Amino acid sequence: MPTRGPHPWTLDEESSRPFIRRAIEAGINFFDTANYYSDGTSEEIVGRALADYTRRDEVVIATKVYFPMRPGRPNGSGLSRKAIMTEIDNSLRRLGTDYVDLYQIHRWDPHTPVEETLEALHGVVKAGKVRYLGASSMYAWQFAKALHLQERNGWTRFVTMQNHYNLVYREEEREMLPLCADEGIGVLPWSPLARGRLTRPWDVGTARTETDEGSKTFYVDQDREIVDEVGRVAEERGVPRAQVALAWVLRNPVVTAPIVGATKPHHLDDALAALDLELTDEEAQRLQAPYTPREVSGHQ
Repeated sequence: MPTRGPHPWTLDEESSRPFIRRAIEAGINFFDTANYYSDGTSEEIVGRALADYTRRDEVVIATKVYFPMRPGRPNGSGLSRKAIMTEIDNSLRRLGTDYVDLYQIHRWDPHTPVEETLEALHGVVKAGKVRYLGASSMYAWQFAKALHLQERNGWTRFVTMQNHYNLVYREEEREMLPLCADEGIGVLPWSPLARGRLTRPWDVGTARTETDEGSKTFYVDQDREIVDEVGRVAEERGVPRAQVALAWVLRNPVVTAPIVGATKPHHLDDALAALDLELTDEEAQRLQAPYTPREVSGHQ
């Protein structure tokens, strides 16, 4: 809800519900949110809509924990045992369910021993509040360390990685994606459309690009050439740019399901259509050629 939390571009409940209903009718069964999104209202809106439009066992509900929900540490944020055990109960209450299918740590917590975090996550699984565990945005060495500790201690293992990956940010191809492929980890990229940058000409802005600090730091002028090439391929194919950008992400065999947000009806239509758009190797090469390496970002 735009009136709460740090995301003023989000939709209110009345505007959101048609998207959730349309997604369910189209066969989408995976819904990703977080306790932090819109100060908890995202979970509330998603939970109520899913209860009205589908049966609980027919959908996969994913949420996250880490970012501050109230002042103070370790009570209000992070991945301490206290934070995790408090926040899973708060998320379940807001979602209106007695379990979460996928519970993800939203970031790596440098202030809490990772063993404490992993044992607490194992505990909420054993308590029946969570079915599976996932991670998000961290360095590959951190994820490898966590997987090793889980195996060594017999704790429930992470099965997914939600990381930053798109045509203008491909640094995950160096270590994280190969690690996930080797370990059999499902990959759920966030921002597959680069916060909308890949869906329109470079100089065309939106309310989000004006207010979202991430848009100003993750993507820079050197990305313009990639965005232009997306436009050329889309024009040749006679499809919207979003379909081309999503089709490129989906052609990577490591990717399981990109996380797509929708605030207009055609956003959801483009995401669905991208499933059937197969880029040629030549088109993919054209889209990839202008990329230049950059500093790893999106971890903090």
